[in-house]
Amino acid sequence: MWACVLWQSFWSPVCCWCLCTEHVLYSKMPKVVFTYFPLKGLGESGRLLLAYGGQEFEDRRITKDEWPEHKPKTPFGQLPVLEIDGKQYAQSVSIARYLGHKFGVAGADIEEDFEIDQNVEFLNDIRFKMVAVAHEPDPEVKKRKHEENVKNVYPGLLKKLNEIITKNNGHLALGKLTWGDFVLAGIYETMKKMLEIPDMDSQYPALKQLVDSVNSLPGVKEFIAQAPPSEF
Repeated sequence: MWACVLWQSFWSPVCCWCLCTEHVLYSKMPKVVFTYFPLKGLGESGRLLLAYGGQEFEDRRITKDEWPEHKPKTPFGQLPVLEIDGKQYAQSVSIARYLGHKFGVAGADIEEDFEIDQNVEFLNDIRFKMVAVAHEPDPEVKKRKHEENVKNVYPGLLKKLNEIITKNNGHLALGKLTWGDFVLAGIYETMKKMLEIPDMDSQYPALKQLVDSVNSLPGVKEFIAQAPPSEF
């Protein structure tokens, strides 16, 4: 009897440890596929977050020629798409928010989540203005709109974004690393290309410092080093 008790006492914590270890390992072992085009754009934040979280994933990059065949297979005819064990999820910010919660870089409560969302949406406000100009079909109108925005719109928005990051100790929100930082880091090169502001790094240094900080994180740094080259 005592031998049985001792045996159970000895093995119970060991078994618990084994079960916990198996659970941790299993939780990191779903088949994950991240699909986007062969550029950074709206897809890079998801890639960086997966790398930061230590999640193995297939980094699938769809070429222009492959896109017409692939498009009908996506939830909304758009990329990026995050596939987990065969189930597809879409929308870049939703993917980033999910991965932020999964990997511990989200808010501690609903109010903190609110602040991250708020500042990411402000970043999107800037992006939407850039995209509206980029998609203008008339070259003359496009040029005029871009010059107007560079002169009267972008400086105020970028100054505010720089102030937000400075106020938050080099982060987009909460004064600490959140998934919002990955969103900005992922889209930064695309922003620079579309804004066409040559001295953007020096004019708004907090943005570049945030990007460099994210890109040097463990996991992220290694991913960037081996990822296919992409200008933006």
